[in-house]
Parts: sequence; C-alpha cells; structure tokens
Amino acid sequence: MPWSNQNGGGGPWGGGGGNNQGPWGQGPNRPRGGGGGKGGPPDLEDIIRRGQDQLRNIVPGGLNGGVLVIAAAILVVFWLFQCIYIVQPDERGVELRFGRPKEEISTPGLHFHLWPMETVEIVKVTMQQQNIGAASTSASSSSGLMLSGDQNILNVQFSVFFTVSDPKAYLFNVENPAETLQQVAESAMREVVGRRPAQDAFRDNRQPIETEVANIVQGTMDRYRAGISIGAVTIQDVAPPREVADAFEEVQRADQDKQRLVEEANQYANQKLGQARGDAAQIREAAAAYKDRVVKEAEGEAQRFSFINDQYAKAPDVTRTRLFLETMEQVLKNSKKVVIDEKQGVVPYLPLNEIGKPAQQGG
Repeated sequence: MPWSNQNGGGGPWGGGGGNNQGPWGQGPNRPRGGGGGKGGPPDLEDIIRRGQDQLRNIVPGGLNGGVLVIAAAILVVFWLFQCIYIVQPDERGVELRFGRPKEEISTPGLHFHLWPMETVEIVKVTMQQQNIGAASTSASSSSGLMLSGDQNILNVQFSVFFTVSDPKAYLFNVENPAETLQQVAESAMREVVGRRPAQDAFRDNRQPIETEVANIVQGTMDRYRAGISIGAVTIQDVAPPREVADAFEEVQRADQDKQRLVEEANQYANQKLGQARGDAAQIREAAAAYKDRVVKEAEGEAQRFSFINDQYAKAPDVTRTRLFLETMEQVLKNSKKVVIDEKQGVVPYLPLNEIGKPAQQGG
C-alpha cells in the first residue's frame, strides 16, 4: 500500500498504529462506563453509584438524611395542598375547627385553613331541582302515587326548586337535607291533592296546588331550620296508574263528551236567549211607542177640549150648534140615509156622493 507501516507500522500521518491509535495520533474513543472495553449502553449501576456520591456531598448526613429531607418536603407540600381550597362563584364554604363550624362563611375565592385541625364543607347555593315521582310506577314503588279527594289514584310527578339560604343550617341542623326535602314535599303534595278532585290536578287548577304545596314545604323547612328557601313547585305530569289507565281514559273521554254536550247546550241556550231578548226589546220599544202616541193624542184632545170650552163660554148657542152638526156629520157620513117628511112620508133624495164616485173613476 502507498502508506505502508513506517516506524513500527504508523499511518501516513506518522501516527503509530501499533498502539491502537488512529491516524491523528490518538486512540479510538471508548464508550464511557463499564462494558469491558466493548461498545454498548451506559452501566446503570455506575450511574446509581455516582448519584449516591453526589447526594452525599450535597446533603449533610448522607443518604439517610437526604431521604428524610425529601420526605419532609413531600409532607409539607401535601399539607399545603390540604390547607388551600377554592370556593367557586356558585358555592359557599363553612370551615370547621375540631368539628365545630366557625361563624364566618367562606365567599368565592382562594382560602387557607389549618388542616387537619380545621376542615371545610362546600355547599352549592344556586337554584337546585329536586324531582319527585317516577315516570312509570311499578308494584314495588309507590313514589308519586296519591289519592285524590274524589277517591282516584294518581301518579303525580313534580319538581321542587330551592336554594340554600343558610349554609351552616343546611349542613348541621338536618342530617340529610335532600332526603328530608323530598319527604316533606311528597307529604305536602299528598295532603293538597287529597283535598281536591282529580280533575284539578290534571289540568284545571294546577297553579293553586303548586302554590299551596310550596307554602307548606317552606313552612315545614323553616320549622326544621334547614336553611332552604323554596323557589317554586312545578307539576310535571299527572297520570293514572298503569293498571287502571284504560278505565281512567274511558272516564276522561266520557267527561270530554259531557263537556262537549254541555257546550252545545249552552250555545243553543245562548242563541234562544239572545233571540228572546231581541223580541222582548222589540215589544218594549213598540209598547213605549204606543204609550207615547196615546199620551200625545190624549194631550191633543185635552187641548182641543180646552179650546172648545173657551169658545163655548164665549158663544154657547153657536158652539153647541156647531158641535151638533160636526157630530152628526161624523155619524151619518158612512151610513145609508133615508129622508122622511111629516107630510109626504119617505122622500127620495139624490145620492150625490154615489153619483160622484163613478164619474171620478171614469175620469
């Protein structure tokens, strides 16, 4: 080869290859750590041993002291984690010192307490909903089944909306506030429904039932000092039990038919009543008009009589003769007339009125 071994087999740059050196005069880099001079991954035991040596130099007391320091640091971090708590905007916190609640209520934000001597209970204070009554009633469950005032069995599903007004009272005055509220609301609904007919719960008077139940529940929870404020009670659904659903629907259909017939009868009665009222009004108007006419005629005759009486007082003979002639004219104008003379007897006369009629008709 052109770069044959020189000075003991060196390479072309003068490096001695006999000492396992490279062409730049230094031996090949061996992997750090063990491995018996062969290439491979670092030795794990060597790394652990070096770490232990460094720990002894840093931590006084050696390895055992370092473990204690780390354990103490972990305990401190854990203690701080337990001492700090966060109250959300829709929550309130009640701190307890040796199990006894403090006077202060924790508002939303970051808070600190001395755990484990002090603990905290978080309560949600926004509007919550408690559902009572099952969608389908089975033989093993009587939740929502109630007896109405007319001896009908109803499955009432309703909801109670409430807020926590006093967190300490909510936590410590009642053992289980949610269960207590459910039992009180169910009892109040049974009481109110039991005093009313089933039709009120179905559709006629739900609003009064809901209002009365809410008042009863609020009064009961106030007596318990449960720290709960009732917002509203809403009836979601009212249905008969499945065993009598068909018969109940038949009754409802019959009731609907009854209502329909009653409405039709009312419409007919209103029609006849309106017609009768119209006829009565017409008769009253005719009677009033007749009354006015008769009164006016009477007043006119009275005035005429008064006028004639005044004239008679001035000229009795003339007035008496005129009245006689006018009266005879009214009496005799439509009657057949026969003239009788004392000497000649019956005297024929010329019926001028009868003669004038054909002439007028022919003209």
